[in-house]
Amino acid sequence: MSFHLLARWLHIVSGIVAFITLWLPLVARKGGTLHRRIGWVYVGAMIAAALSALVISGWRFIRAPAEQPLALFFTYLGVMSAASASMGVRVLRAKTRTGAHRNPVDLGLSALVLLMGLFTGAWGLAMHAPLLWGFAPVGILTGASGLMYWLRAPRERMHWWFEHMGAMVGSGIATLTAFLVVNARHFGINGMQLALFLGPTVVGVMGLKLWARYYRRRFDAKPRPEGARSAAPSALTP
Repeated sequence: MSFHLLARWLHIVSGIVAFITLWLPLVARKGGTLHRRIGWVYVGAMIAAALSALVISGWRFIRAPAEQPLALFFTYLGVMSAASASMGVRVLRAKTRTGAHRNPVDLGLSALVLLMGLFTGAWGLAMHAPLLWGFAPVGILTGASGLMYWLRAPRERMHWWFEHMGAMVGSGIATLTAFLVVNARHFGINGMQLALFLGPTVVGVMGLKLWARYYRRRFDAKPRPEGARSAAPSALTP
């Protein structure tokens, strides 16, 4: 079995696992055993899918010039999804910070997403590929917001909660987008239709805003009377 074929099978299997496990942490009790365990499965599968996608896309970029725009798009999605999943985990490890956070790994991941977004947008404009320049702002905003989050002192008590939510939802958006692009032809969709593939981004961002608003109201709610049952933030349910 060739290295390329091995990477392809790894990508297929890990992609299926990531797509299946994406949904459970969203509905499971936050901080619960199921949420944590399935979340780790998703993160591991997502990183494996992203690394294998880099191998496959790199091979196509070199061996098939006609497929370079699509290969770059999958490379871009792979970097963005893996970086977002990693950030979703790493913000939990730094949730007690009170100042700027300058860990090279965390800053590097956000900077990589930002640079990939800029490069993808420039390439898309040069090659007249709407799928590339249309998605470029997603990575640019994601990378820039990640850098600002790490380099600034936290502005709210539960900053890590909302950053974790945003990063994991962002990773899920990339996963769904890749699924649509790969399987579009099976649904009778011809060509790279930007409006369709931006669907997960639009729905995901709107849902995230509503979700964040819900939790901000819940966290800002007045304390319950003494003796009333209280719930720790990590045990909140959606």
